[in-house]
Amino acid sequence: MKCEVFFREQAWAYLTELLASEKAVIICDSNTKICLNHLYKACPATAILPIIEIPAGEENKKLNTCEKVWYELIELNANRKTILLNLGGGVVTDLGGFAASTFMRGIRFVNIPTSMLAMVDAAIGGKTGVDFGSLKNMIGTFSQPKAVLIDSNFLKTLPKRHYSSGLGEVLKHAFISDVAILDLMHANEDELISVSVNTKMNVVKADEFEAGERKKLNFGHTIGHAVESHFLATQNPVYHGEAVAAGMLMESFVSQSVCGLDEKDFNSICTMTDSIFKRVLISDLDWIEIKKLLVYDKKNTNGNTQFVLLSKLGEAVIDQEVSEELLDKAFSFYLKKS
Repeated sequence: MKCEVFFREQAWAYLTELLASEKAVIICDSNTKICLNHLYKACPATAILPIIEIPAGEENKKLNTCEKVWYELIELNANRKTILLNLGGGVVTDLGGFAASTFMRGIRFVNIPTSMLAMVDAAIGGKTGVDFGSLKNMIGTFSQPKAVLIDSNFLKTLPKRHYSSGLGEVLKHAFISDVAILDLMHANEDELISVSVNTKMNVVKADEFEAGERKKLNFGHTIGHAVESHFLATQNPVYHGEAVAAGMLMESFVSQSVCGLDEKDFNSICTMTDSIFKRVLISDLDWIEIKKLLVYDKKNTNGNTQFVLLSKLGEAVIDQEVSEELLDKAFSFYLKKS
């Protein structure tokens, strides 16, 4: 894993030096255009770069949007030495990374995340991808960015709900690996981001292509992705962090029976998660459809759904099978508190 992560002033010094000798193109979406002013001030060399704008929203993280990016790169005479600067949230870094990793069999890209979710998760680790139909990140590659540039000043542009969504991934890092993160939830923002990023980077370095250890990063995501996918096509889509929070609560409930998670740790997880996220309103009919989507989870083997569960707070266990009966009990628990 060769990706470097730079923060604030170091990030802009790195980018300024890079652009002194490299050709680059910026990709952003219709929401993160407002971040261009800060980018231009922080790194004046970016002000003359061409921009590819894509429509905002998870519903646009599709192959046809990638086609638009590829066509525009061709029109801009991009080549294998061109660097794509992905300025935006998780949709931009996921899709921009995928577009770069496939254009001319792969060009370099730099992620410049502008949301909390992208800073602590989506922009880090080298997973790129687009949704296929209603299935999250079904098409993608493992392709490391040349660098990730993090500046918490971008977070000032975020609506509260978008900001909170990113905290779902921060909580996940605490629950699976570093409980000390929980003490930083209301501390210095830059410190919280830095520690969370380092937690994920350490896991990815140990298992870049998700053969084992990296699967731990999927805690809460087996159910969470199914929840997010189900509501994506409705009038009330659920944000990624909200869906992952739902997944973590239900998967923590299951962890008590399957992995021996004790009641004290379980209650701590519930208290911390519920202090940040309102529970998603999921009907019995919704749950039936959500369970159907579990079969498409990318961790599954031989047709069996594989979960990441907790043996205790800070320790995750991969490749766990869970009965439908126990899943239904987890849903009933979640429903009673919503």
